[in-house]
Amino acid sequence: MTEMVYGAVPARSGDPILPRWWRTVDRWSLSCILILFGIGLLLALAASVPLAEKNGFGAFHYVSRQAVFGIAGLVVMLITSMLPPDLVRRLAVLGFLVAFVALLGLPFFGTDFGKGAMRWYSLGFASVQPSEFLKPGFVVVAAWMMAASQEINGPPGKSLSLILAGIIVVLLALQPDFGQAALIMFGWGVIYFVAGAPMLILLVLAGLAVLGGSLAYNSSEHFARRIDGFLNPELDPRTQLGFAFNAIREGGLFGVGVGEGKVKWSLPDAHTDFIIAVAAEEYGLVLVLVIITLYASVVLRSLWRLMRERDPFIRLAGTGLAVIFGVQAMINMGVAVRLLPAKGMTLPFVSYGGSSLIAGGIAVGMLLALTRTRPQGGIDEIFGRAGR
Repeated sequence: MTEMVYGAVPARSGDPILPRWWRTVDRWSLSCILILFGIGLLLALAASVPLAEKNGFGAFHYVSRQAVFGIAGLVVMLITSMLPPDLVRRLAVLGFLVAFVALLGLPFFGTDFGKGAMRWYSLGFASVQPSEFLKPGFVVVAAWMMAASQEINGPPGKSLSLILAGIIVVLLALQPDFGQAALIMFGWGVIYFVAGAPMLILLVLAGLAVLGGSLAYNSSEHFARRIDGFLNPELDPRTQLGFAFNAIREGGLFGVGVGEGKVKWSLPDAHTDFIIAVAAEEYGLVLVLVIITLYASVVLRSLWRLMRERDPFIRLAGTGLAVIFGVQAMINMGVAVRLLPAKGMTLPFVSYGGSSLIAGGIAVGMLLALTRTRPQGGIDEIFGRAGR
């Protein structure tokens, strides 16, 4: 009877967890993530060697660290992807609370590593950036609130999630970290839109975002300097944006050759924020298009699978996770080609960074868990039967 109503059951609850996970997980998206990690290691071999030599480490110091953090991130991703949706929600709530408390403590115990923004905790052997872990947790928590608000006599989840998003944005802006603040608000806006937000309210929120950007420009020298540098028609070739833009232009279609790039010797953040410039210079537009295709594949396949999902929480949380994953990649690459102001945002699974790799593993693991094939059937099948 269940199969007659909901369709064929793709996995039996009594099956061992690994075979059931393998049958239900989106293997195309999983493969794309693994390829992105491999590309990240390949680019780390080129981009991080000059920095390691400059800091007195061995030539492959940062490569080995990226491999360790990356493998840890992949293990976390695989374990998280095996969880059912209710455990994903609980993990997200717990992770969000821990990251939120850590965010509150940054002004007192954090460090800026000389970059002018108080974003990290220094642990001696490594550093932790709370905002990286806050993003996936907030997305799932906001989706949970909005899904609960759709129930009869449910809480005002949309209003509560907006208040929470506003608090987080203020805390991030005080660091300052306007890039992560914008990403948090964008992710909330997408979830709100999918949950059925009136267009008028979205337009009002967009206007408030513009107003907030104007206030930030007038009150923050850090923010104003980046905006002025982006709007200046004359690009200083001695700045990070200048080096990155020239490297991309020099790379052309097929690149200058493996190990022949020069930008890695000039850019202090060549292995993190501007890793795409190294890829474009040494491997050309071909590799950049491959990277873009991999990110687009993960996002589009995830959204396609979520369209068939009946559970509102899964649809909203999965959509939010997929969107912030893709938008973060778009922002990183957009900065390198000067389509966007400098944001200080990593390229997921490709850039060097322990927080970015492990938090990315958690976020994508949640996304893979929420997009697994489920026996309840898709919402399109229910509407299709109703119309017969």
